[in-house]
Amino acid sequence: MAKSLPTTATSRPAGGASTARWLALGLLPLALLAAVLALIVATNAGLGERTAPPIEQLNVQRVTLPEPGRIVLNVVNDGPDEVTIAQVQVDDAYWSHEISPQRTLGRLEAATITIPYPWVEGEAHTIALLSKTGVVFEAEVPVAVESPRADAATVARFALIGFYVGVVPVALGLLWYPFLRRLGRGGLHFILALTIGLLVYLAVDMFGEATEIAETVASALSGALLVPIVALLTFLLLMTIAARPGHASQRGLGLAYRIAFGIGLHNLGEGLAIGAAAALGEVALGVFLILGFTLHNVTEGVGIAAPVVHEERPGLAHFAGLALLAGGPAILGVWLGGFIYSPFWATVFLAIGIGAIAQVVVEVARLIARGGARREEALLNWTTFGGVTAGVAIMYATALLVAA
Repeated sequence: MAKSLPTTATSRPAGGASTARWLALGLLPLALLAAVLALIVATNAGLGERTAPPIEQLNVQRVTLPEPGRIVLNVVNDGPDEVTIAQVQVDDAYWSHEISPQRTLGRLEAATITIPYPWVEGEAHTIALLSKTGVVFEAEVPVAVESPRADAATVARFALIGFYVGVVPVALGLLWYPFLRRLGRGGLHFILALTIGLLVYLAVDMFGEATEIAETVASALSGALLVPIVALLTFLLLMTIAARPGHASQRGLGLAYRIAFGIGLHNLGEGLAIGAAAALGEVALGVFLILGFTLHNVTEGVGIAAPVVHEERPGLAHFAGLALLAGGPAILGVWLGGFIYSPFWATVFLAIGIGAIAQVVVEVARLIARGGARREEALLNWTTFGGVTAGVAIMYATALLVAA
């Protein structure tokens, strides 16, 4: 007679006493860890009394010129030890100043430094912050221009800039929809592959922008590490949502909205760059710059329209929604960049955009693969390769027209 194999049972807390004992077993390692950490702090980890000088780091997050005769700096303590700001120099001269909320900053504490200085419009100014130990932290105003104020006129002007570089080009690109509907299956696959090329270029471009901005983030926040981590988590989150049973956004109008969302995050980052540059006086937002951004972004509308070419014709409300979803964030980006720019949040938003675009690339590739499988064609053929190459080439060529 064959012996039955022993079965394993998962032990679960049965009653109140058992539940308390089960929770205690789970909390015991945490309690012991807290005791060890407290002991390390109390005994200085056995290293003895510290004789080395403090490690001081101060990160200047933003320099603004809110009005004539006033310079404002936003700083954060980026090091492990306290930093006391003792003196402030402007153009090699010691200058009076005010620090809020306090002069001594602990780890990751922030402060605002206000300097009454008669800065000269159009000239460069150098600012040096001296700690009580003599460490110097420098900041620079490359071109002195009064920072934009959040009044009605400036808000409207920035909104118009975002509208020109975001909503208008996407809407113009969507006007190719009737032309695209006349394409055959081969032509549709080429346009879908071209969409992948556009998105790949945008993702790579966003990665470069995010990495550059991450270098200005306080090092304690690990900005450079945030870019791939946040992008990966965003990608996995969206893939998990798309994998749900009954999820209908993997093709057609749903996919078009997903593409518009990813492009919108890219345009948010583009708006942040424009707004921040305008606030610092580093770029002249002239007609040619607006024309360059418009031409560069117009192909985004083609990519958004591609998934709905052979689907039921969407209503005008959908096209308006797609244009606003993809282009509207540029307006928000210009506002944020011009008035309350933060390197940390700019890095996070761009990283989210990278993950969103990468997930959309996977969905578009699946759409091409399903269509090719019905005709027994490989995913990668000369049509798809040509489309991807054309998409990258178009984005690269039009990017050359954007004067930074």
